[in-house]
Amino acid sequence: MLKGFIFDLDGTIYLDDHIIDGAPEVIKALKARGDKVVFLTNKSIASRKEYVEKLNHMGIAVELGEVINSNYITAHYLKTVMKAKDSVYVIGEEPLFEELANEDIKLADIPASASHVVLGWDRQFTYDKLNDAFQAWRNGAEIIATNPDRTCPVKDGEIPDCGAMIGALEGATGEPVKMITGKPSSLMAKYVLDNVLGMEADQCFMVGDRLETDIKMANDAGIHSVLVLSGITTEEMVAGSEHLPELILNSVKDLITL
Repeated sequence: MLKGFIFDLDGTIYLDDHIIDGAPEVIKALKARGDKVVFLTNKSIASRKEYVEKLNHMGIAVELGEVINSNYITAHYLKTVMKAKDSVYVIGEEPLFEELANEDIKLADIPASASHVVLGWDRQFTYDKLNDAFQAWRNGAEIIATNPDRTCPVKDGEIPDCGAMIGALEGATGEPVKMITGKPSSLMAKYVLDNVLGMEADQCFMVGDRLETDIKMANDAGIHSVLVLSGITTEEMVAGSEHLPELILNSVKDLITL
């Protein structure tokens, strides 16, 4: 039976610019037997086009329609909820702004007047940006975050991710950010199942390295969950988590032997 495979990227397919051993061969084998493959990432500091170029360079043949990131889902969400008079204040980097521009999302001329605030990973995050977002929130803006990841795995460890921006704003408002568009949101899961794979949840497998995003999203959506130990998560972390995968593999390389 035809299956759908949803792959996380950082920590699952590669670490920084280093491909996980066996990943290209696994993807090629799955596609050769007719399975559908999509790459799903929360990382908001690169564009979908850049992911395509990176994967192709690493020996994984992929097209733009097979890569979905949190920026894309955020833009899609805003397109569906914003009214003509609404505008957005954005904390994030150029790829996030590009994706919003692709959907003609209106940016706020005055941050405090924005109807929505979007928080993405921003390596130039400042107090002024935090204050702008806070003032918009005081005036009733809806707060949206691209992803909840506290850190991003890299070859030599981890670096702060969008969760740091979320934590800063939550510290000021005293309220949790409720709207997350990336993993583990049902918004992202539904979009991928309905609009990309066109398959039922129980026909699909989510393969990722994070319990609180990849595995939680899969479990919540009824997608089969596969944890790989090549990124953030260790077996000890699984033992203490409420988000338990159906299957644990050392790396994506082991997927093809199942």
